[in-house]
Amino acid sequence: MTQRSVLVVLYDGVQSLDVTGPVEVFAGVSHFAGAGYELRTASRDGAPVRTSSGLSLVPDGSLADAEPPHTLLVPGGQSTGTPDPSLVDWLRAHAPQAERLVSVCTGALLLAAAGLLDGHRVTTHWTVCDHLARSYPAVEVDPDPIFVRDGRLATSAGVTAGIDLALALVEEDHGRDIALTIARHLVVFLRRPGNQAQFSAQLTAQTARREPLRAVQHWITEHPGDDLTVEALAARARLSPRHFARAFRAETGLTPGRYVDRVRLEHARRLLEDTTDGISGISRDCGYGTPEAMRRAFIKTLGTAPAEYRRRFRGRLAAH
Repeated sequence: MTQRSVLVVLYDGVQSLDVTGPVEVFAGVSHFAGAGYELRTASRDGAPVRTSSGLSLVPDGSLADAEPPHTLLVPGGQSTGTPDPSLVDWLRAHAPQAERLVSVCTGALLLAAAGLLDGHRVTTHWTVCDHLARSYPAVEVDPDPIFVRDGRLATSAGVTAGIDLALALVEEDHGRDIALTIARHLVVFLRRPGNQAQFSAQLTAQTARREPLRAVQHWITEHPGDDLTVEALAARARLSPRHFARAFRAETGLTPGRYVDRVRLEHARRLLEDTTDGISGISRDCGYGTPEAMRRAFIKTLGTAPAEYRRRFRGRLAAH
C-alpha cells in the first residue's frame, strides 16, 4: 500500500474538529490496513496552539521545518477572517509543492488569502460563502455542496463535512472497502455525496413574511406528493398564479417550482436513508410519479441515482 504524507496546519483559534475529524479518518487506514498515511501536525513556530473551544494541541513541529507533503490540510477556525500574515506567506510559498491541497470549513479563507484558490471552484462553511466570494472575485464559490473537488484542490463545508471529504480521499487512495471499514468504526455514513446540499430546502429558502405564503410553504413540506403546480398553490394562497409566483419568489428567494423540487428531493432522500420502501413507491409518494423522473432529478442535483444513493448513504433501518 502506498504511504502518503499528510501535513495538518495548526494555528491559534483553529477549530478542533476540523483537525481531529480528518486525522481520525486518515489514522484509521494505518490502524485497519497496516499502512496508509504518515500524519504530522505543525504550527508556525512549533509551539502548542489553543483551539477555538479552549483545547490545546501540541504540534509535531514547526512549519519551517516541515517537508513538502503529499497532502496539505488547512483546517478552519476563528482567526481565518483576519489571518496571521506569516501563515499566509508560508502557504503561498509552500502549498504549491503539495500534490494535494485540502481545506476544511473556513480554512478556504486562508488558501484564498494566499492566492491559491483563484480560478478554482470551491466551497466553505455556509456562513462565509458570501464573504469569500466578495473578497476574492477570482474564486468560484459554490455554497451548496458539502465538499468540492477541483483538480488537486479539495475544499469542504463545516466541521463534519471534513470527515466526509477525508473518507472520499481515503476511498480514492486506498479503495472503498478500507474507507467503509473506517466509516463503520467512526459510526458515520460512507459517504455523503460531495454535492449533497449543506442545508434542507426549508433552511435554504427564506420564510415568507405573509401568512398565506408561509402556509403554502408548510403545505408543500407536508404534502410533497400532491399537486404542487403554481396554479394549485396559488389557489391555496387565494392569489392569482402570476401574483403568487412573483410574491413567493420575492419573499423566499426561490421560485415555487424550485422550492418544490428541493422539498421533493429532500423528502425522497430521507425515505431512501431511513426506510426500506421501494423506489417506485418513494417516487409516487414524493410527487415524481415514476422512478425514471426521480432518477433524473437525483442525477441532476446529486450526481447519483436513487439506488446508488441508498447504497452509499442510508440509515440503519434501511440497511437491514
